[in-house]
Amino acid sequence: MTATVERGSRAGGARRHNGARRPRPHQSYALFLVPGVLAFLAVIVVPFLMNTGVSFTDWQGVGSPRWTGLANYRELMDDSEFWASFRHSLFMVVAMAVVPTMLGLVLAAALFDHIGKHFGSRTATVLRACFYLPQVLPIAVAGIVWSWILAPDNGTLNALLNAVGLGSWQQDWLGDPDIALYSVMGVMVWVQIGFPLVVFMAGLQRVEPQLYEAAELDGAGWWRRFWHITLPQIRPEISVVLTWCSIAALKVFGAVYVLTKGGPGGATDVPSYFSFTTFFEKTQVGYGAAISTVLTVIIMLLSLIGLKLQTRAEDAEEGVRT
Repeated sequence: MTATVERGSRAGGARRHNGARRPRPHQSYALFLVPGVLAFLAVIVVPFLMNTGVSFTDWQGVGSPRWTGLANYRELMDDSEFWASFRHSLFMVVAMAVVPTMLGLVLAAALFDHIGKHFGSRTATVLRACFYLPQVLPIAVAGIVWSWILAPDNGTLNALLNAVGLGSWQQDWLGDPDIALYSVMGVMVWVQIGFPLVVFMAGLQRVEPQLYEAAELDGAGWWRRFWHITLPQIRPEISVVLTWCSIAALKVFGAVYVLTKGGPGGATDVPSYFSFTTFFEKTQVGYGAAISTVLTVIIMLLSLIGLKLQTRAEDAEEGVRT
């Protein structure tokens, strides 16, 4: 009996000892976050802090930086080239966020409601992949192809206009300061439209079919169903797309670099490309860092606003469901 009690007490002690060594669940989960946190610090936080520090100096990239305080930011506020590039980025927001969101909504609803039901889901999937293809193409490749299409002398677009009897519409699409920005905007609509389309089609799959069936029984047409059912139900997806695409528009660089290099005469310059040329062509590293710091702060503020709008949209949707 005594031996049995002793063995039981030892076993219980061993269990308690082993239980004390076992890590708590939240501690073990935190270990998996360490690589991501370290990568975030190394790739995002530390470079941003270094860039911000450089923005308070006058430095040409060699030698010792000279501390100037807020001089670069004061100069930036009075720089007409920066404000012109920022206005161009607002046009890019229209081309990469507003227009693709509107077109993506209509196309997603058409593919989901009409093409998918009348021609099969496989056809809708193929068309969706075709629209999304520009998103996966390297921007350098897409830019070079579009520069061939929009070339003034032997470009495909001018040749097509001449072939259909609209030769008077031929333009130097990327070389005319009056239309170069709009040409780049058209290319960016083509590049960006696939992302909203895919997101909206995914959102439409969670809309309850009974809502559409009830609306059809009440005699509602496609447009009324789209306006009163589709849009309210996918409001969170709309917030995500607008935020994500607006951020992409504010930091757009590759398309401008490949198509126009900010020209002609700065007509297509944007803040990211303006910062790049200030860094590497003018070797005004401190001033270029100030430009990129301001752009980063604007993007962060836009992200916070987008998250707040998304939260409101989700709360509103939850209230509709309840």
